[in-house]
Amino acid sequence: MADPLPLCYLNGTLLPLREARISPLDRSFLFGDGVYEVVAFHGGYASRLGANIARLKRSLAELRIRNPHDDAHWHELVQQLAAANGGGDLYVYLHVSRGAEYGRNHAPLPDIEPTVFAYCSPLPAMPPEIATQGVACITAQDTRWARCDIKSVALLANVLLRQQAVEAGAAETILLRDGWLTDASASAVHIVVAGEIRTPPRSHQLLPGTTRGLLEELAAANGIPCRSVPVSEAQLRGADEVWISAATRGVVPVTRLDGASIGDGRPGPLWRRMRALVEASWLRPAAAGGKS
Repeated sequence: MADPLPLCYLNGTLLPLREARISPLDRSFLFGDGVYEVVAFHGGYASRLGANIARLKRSLAELRIRNPHDDAHWHELVQQLAAANGGGDLYVYLHVSRGAEYGRNHAPLPDIEPTVFAYCSPLPAMPPEIATQGVACITAQDTRWARCDIKSVALLANVLLRQQAVEAGAAETILLRDGWLTDASASAVHIVVAGEIRTPPRSHQLLPGTTRGLLEELAAANGIPCRSVPVSEAQLRGADEVWISAATRGVVPVTRLDGASIGDGRPGPLWRRMRALVEASWLRPAAAGGKS
């Protein structure tokens, strides 16, 4: 993994990341009381920034954290930080804590100034072999908390689930709850059956992924059947294609699951089509012929 880029944002100031300091009494440190977003830039352009800010606002509202900025300020903050770090292909990690309270109190929730922190890292490039070989994933029971729809910084369950994949030599852990597909540890999951994309319905059990939203928009615009519908474990294992999607990954084909092949064990034709559509969507509107 590449080192972070040198400049960060902390409470209104750009400064070297290595010099940033946050109080140990900050509630995100003590309680995991905060939310985050990850904004991907391709060639200096963040095609899903509006969706990212909308989800950030929703997460703040769900946790009753005061939103410290309006939409225009959030857009400016993220774009200025990316530009200050040279632009290009990178992602911005944006973190909003309820703030630092003098003491440690579970409730009532204090009315304090939120802490806003952000930094950048180079955007990982998809290794070329993924286009021909895909990736291997494992499955596990979904042990996350009951409000996975909130992009909370309290990610210990996700970390432990992702570690299972690392220890198994896999790219990701795909999660099941009571025999039904939910998410992966850090990705949305999509299956393809008879040319139709299927993704579990939005609920408190999964994160409303901005890249998932992009895939749904592209499918609708290009005549590709796509539905939000419950996906059973049997349907997952028997799918023609399985994909994972995330802001820092785009859309990635899963060709092996718990050691067994998905479909014919190679990235499928609908994935290749969707990958091309996704990568075209990353271009600035002028470069994409006026389309975003």
